[in-house]
Amino acid sequence: MRATIVLAATAFLVIGCKDPGAEVTAAKVEAPAAAKDMPAADSPSAASLPVNPSNSKIEFVGAKVTASHPGGFTDFSGKVDLGDPIEQSRLEVTLQTASLYADKEKLTKHLKSPDFFDVAQFPTATFQSTQIKKEGEGHTITGELTLHGVTKSISFPASISASESQVNASAEFSINRKDFGINYPGMQDDLIRDLVVVKLTLALPRG
Repeated sequence: MRATIVLAATAFLVIGCKDPGAEVTAAKVEAPAAAKDMPAADSPSAASLPVNPSNSKIEFVGAKVTASHPGGFTDFSGKVDLGDPIEQSRLEVTLQTASLYADKEKLTKHLKSPDFFDVAQFPTATFQSTQIKKEGEGHTITGELTLHGVTKSISFPASISASESQVNASAEFSINRKDFGINYPGMQDDLIRDLVVVKLTLALPRG
């Protein structure tokens, strides 16, 4: 009986819980574009819509072998410069990493430490779009993400719509934390997954 319990516990640690990052589309991550490769600025947009916690959410799901943990950020700001068509719009966001939260207080504190986000050394993370492209029923957003002092070009799927009263956008994708120098492995018997789910939700009023 005891041997059965030990085998079952060992199997659980090997298999663990599902990896949420493996269940969503992975962002395409590349070296940042050289300045000469950046697209030229378009003509000034007809409207610039603010992005902040009153109308948007920036959330994530991280996981270790035995559990997953949701979290997000409560302090960020940015804007969407609307283009016509919508694919000519531009998005930029700066978030304050110290505003990070997770589902457990102890984990929140640990994520802010040098093992992970190191919020004292890297107080902000930024994203600036360089292209929004229509892809089938949705869109692909490409831009430069600076996180943990590392800048990469990322591309991810998104749903974007605009009406006379509001612009909506949402995205859910995964990034590999090690691409941005976040390499803490976790406990030997409870390793941390490399993939982190990122969730973006924007509901921006017009006028």
